[in-house]
Amino acid sequence: MKILSVNAGSSSLKFQAYEMPNETILVKGVFERIGLEGSFYTIKINGEKIKKEVPIKNHEVAVQILTEELVNLDVVKDLKEIEGVGHRVVHGGDIYKDSVVIDDNVLSTIEELSPLAPLHNPANLVGIQAFMKQIPSAVQVACFDTAFHQTIEEDRYLYAVPNEWYTKYGVRKYGFHGMSHKYVSHRVSDLLDKKYCNIIVCHLGNGGSISAVRDGRCIDTTMGFTPNAGIVMGSRSGDIDYSIIPYIMKKTGKSIEEIDTILNKQSGMLAVSEISSDFRDIEAKISERDHKAILAHYLFVNSVVSYIAKYYVELGGADAICFTAGVGENSPHVRRMVIDRLACLGLKLDRKQNEEMRLGKEGMITREDSSVPCFVIPTDEEVMIARDTYSFLN
Repeated sequence: MKILSVNAGSSSLKFQAYEMPNETILVKGVFERIGLEGSFYTIKINGEKIKKEVPIKNHEVAVQILTEELVNLDVVKDLKEIEGVGHRVVHGGDIYKDSVVIDDNVLSTIEELSPLAPLHNPANLVGIQAFMKQIPSAVQVACFDTAFHQTIEEDRYLYAVPNEWYTKYGVRKYGFHGMSHKYVSHRVSDLLDKKYCNIIVCHLGNGGSISAVRDGRCIDTTMGFTPNAGIVMGSRSGDIDYSIIPYIMKKTGKSIEEIDTILNKQSGMLAVSEISSDFRDIEAKISERDHKAILAHYLFVNSVVSYIAKYYVELGGADAICFTAGVGENSPHVRRMVIDRLACLGLKLDRKQNEEMRLGKEGMITREDSSVPCFVIPTDEEVMIARDTYSFLN
C-alpha cells in the first residue's frame, strides 16, 4: 500500500512516499519558493537527487507536477495506487485529539482555527485541497501538531486569566511539534522495551519544545497558546514577563504587530548572540571565545535544564531523556552542557558516545551507571504521519 506524507508551508511543499506497512521510503522531496520568483523542486529517489527550476505559481501547480513526477519516475503507474495522503496540520485546537479523515467539516474547522496559526493553517489547507483535486481516490488524513498534547490536564493547560478568555477566545496551552514528540516517545519506549514509562522529549531545533510523556500520553509541554512560549529558541524569545511588551511599546512607539515580529523573528539566540539564529554559526563563534555567543548558549541551556528538571519532578522521575531535531541530534556540545548541569540527578554522560552521536545516528549517550539513560533519537514526523494515515486504511 502506497501512502504520501505531506507538509505544506506558505511557500513550500515537503513530501515523502512510503510503501506500507514496512515503511519503505519510495521517494521524497520538496518544492520551494512556491508563488515566488526562482521556484524549484528537488526529488530524491534510488540514491539520485533531481533538481528542476520551474515556475510554480501555487500549491495546486506544485501538486500537479509532483503527481506527474510520481508516474514519470515509475513510483506508481496510476495515481489510484496512492491509497492515502497524510497532511501535517499545525493547529487542531482542542477539537482534535488525534489524526482524522478529512471531510468538509474538518476542512471548515481547520479554516476556523487559522487565526490561531495564521502562517500555517491556511497553507496546510491549500495543500489538502490541491491533493484532494489531484488524487480524489485517496483517503486524505489530517495529522495535527497539537493533537498529541491534548491529553494534558486542565490544571496544566489553563492560564490564570479571566475564564472567558478561554471559553470565548480559546486562550490556553496547546503545544506544538506533536508529531515529533509522539514519534520519539514511542521509539524510546520500544528501545526500553517498556509500555509504561516516563519520558522527557527535548525537540531542540531553531524552534524548540520539551514534553513530559507518561505511558505514551503527554502530560505537559513547553510551548503554549503559540509556539513562542517555553525555552529560548533560534529567533523566538521563549518565556518572558508580559509587562515588557507594553513597556517597550511606550518607550519606542512600536506597534503590537512590530513587537510580535521582534519576539518571534528577532529574539532568542539571534538577539543575544547578535550573530545568527543558526546554532552552528553560534557554536563556531564559541570556539573563538566570543562572549555573546557563549552567553546565548548559556541562556538556551539554562532554559532547557529548567524545564527538564521541572518535568522530572512532575513525572516523579524519568525512565529516559531524549534529544531530537536539528540541535538535539547534531550538537554534542549542547547535550553535554545540559547533561552536566543535571548531574545532581545522577545523570552521567558518556563523552565518547555523545561526540559520535550525530548526522542521523541513534543511540544512548549516558554511561551504564547513569540514573537516567539519555538518548539521541532522529525524529521522523513523516513516518508518524504515514503510520496514522495507514491506520485508517487498515
